Formats: sequence, C-alpha cells, structure tokens
Amino acid sequence: MNPRTDWLNDLQKNVSDLIAKSPAADIEKNVRAMMTQAFSRMDLLTREEFDTQSALLDRALQRIAALEARVQELEDAAKQ
Repeated sequence: MNPRTDWLNDLQKNVSDLIAKSPAADIEKNVRAMMTQAFSRMDLLTREEFDTQSALLDRALQRIAALEARVQELEDAAKQ
C-alpha cells in the first residue's frame, strides 16, 4: 500500500474512534432509545402488516361488489 492510503486509513480510524468515544455517540444512543420507547407506546403497524391488511380489504371489497351484483341479479329475476 502506498503511504497516502495508509495515512487516510489511519485518519479515518482515528476519526471513527474519536466519534465513538465522544458524547455524540452517547446522545445518539439515548435519542435512539427514547424514540424506540416512544414508538413502542404508540399503536403503530409495520409496513408489512399494513400491506397485508390493505390486501385483505381489497379482496373483501371485491367480494362485496360481486355479492351486490349477484343480489341485484336475483332481485331482477324475482321481479320478472
């Protein structure tokens, strides 16, 4: 490896170490924990759960439309 690359790698490692040991890392951990706790108290769905429920609703609406059409056919047939 050339000396320039080694120097950049050392700099990157030192900056990463400095950030990991700084109060910023603690602040990030605390904010993440606080947000996780707040979200867990809310009644939220995952995207997967939402998509599943949306698909179920679409199928139910299609079934309702088909049943309404069938009822209308039967009513029309009874009138004749």
